[in-house]
Amino acid sequence: MKVILNVDVKHLGEEGDVKNVANGYARNYLLPRNLVVVYNETTAALFEARKAEIEARKEVKRQNARSLKEKLESAELVIEMPAGSNGKLYGAVTATVIAEALAKQGFEIERKRIEIPGLAIKSVGNYHATIKLYEAAVAEVKVAVKAQERNGEAPAAEKKAEEPAAKEEKAE
Repeated sequence: MKVILNVDVKHLGEEGDVKNVANGYARNYLLPRNLVVVYNETTAALFEARKAEIEARKEVKRQNARSLKEKLESAELVIEMPAGSNGKLYGAVTATVIAEALAKQGFEIERKRIEIPGLAIKSVGNYHATIKLYEAAVAEVKVAVKAQERNGEAPAAEKKAEEPAAKEEKAE
């Protein structure tokens, strides 16, 4: 069945798009919720008249995506996780963890939009996560994964770096 979208529908398209969908999907889901109208000459003419309004809304979304991209790329996430002495994490930093860290900084990003190289970060270090925004807009976010301090102690990797300095002071 050929339909025109009234609103943006996830995994289908944006407002004003003409799509072919299964009859049952249109009758049972899309039409009862007023997400689409059946395509015919009348509805096509109606949407042609609204085309400028729809394009204006899409342009606003593009502008919002550009500004969000700039803000995300300037922000740096620091995530502290429990880790062993070799820098390997007990657990992993996933898209959900990054989405929660972004939410603490005031960014509401769905975890499904976040891509991490290798699906999860499993060791301490600096990484980049990719966030899909709107259309082709993509933001690169810097993610620094650090070992969490245990009971007030510095992580073992940092302790080893501090020990030689302490020995030099005693020798003098």
